[in-house]
Amino acid sequence: MNWDIFIAPYAQAVEELKVKLKGMRRQFEYELEQSPIEFVTGRVKPKSSIIEKARRKAINPEDIEHELQDIAGVRVVCQFVDDIYAVVDMLKHRHDFEIVEEKDYISRKKDSGYRSYHVIINYPVETIHGEKMLLAEIQIRTLAMNFWATNEHSLNYKYAGKIPSEVKSRLKKAAEAAFRLDEEMSAIKNEIQEAQKVFMRKEDKKKDMRK
Repeated sequence: MNWDIFIAPYAQAVEELKVKLKGMRRQFEYELEQSPIEFVTGRVKPKSSIIEKARRKAINPEDIEHELQDIAGVRVVCQFVDDIYAVVDMLKHRHDFEIVEEKDYISRKKDSGYRSYHVIINYPVETIHGEKMLLAEIQIRTLAMNFWATNEHSLNYKYAGKIPSEVKSRLKKAAEAAFRLDEEMSAIKNEIQEAQKVFMRKEDKKKDMRK
């Protein structure tokens, strides 16, 4: 397999999806509404990770593109839990890709404490050989969930997926603490958003005065 040729469409999909999702965020800003999207990131799974995951799941090389859903991955980070579901609803109303699966790890968290919402899509990429449909994963989570998941990922890497039980226990407690933070912030969401609007109006006035 020529890995450069194999990965190229996934890299294109990630860049296109990032542009589209960032565009959604800017549209909210233009309309002076609070955006449910805080920021967007994306990545293509490295060759070594693809091979390792395929080996772990006993996937034949020729079946990788049909069996691995997260070679192309985009992450949408939100301020509040209900923003996640607002983003999911917006994704469902788009016509430039097809949602093939949803995984709600917020209402049904993983045993590790991991929380996030995953949307698996069929995304069309225009290549020099014509249109190619490929699987991509969009993860939607809060800032607190993202902080926890990033650190859990680092620990998994450090311990090669075998995190010591004491550290696992602490991670679970941290996950619950992060979710309690999300719940508390959601309870005062309106107050926070009003404060942010006041701040943005003041910043806009400063910009106008400098022109």
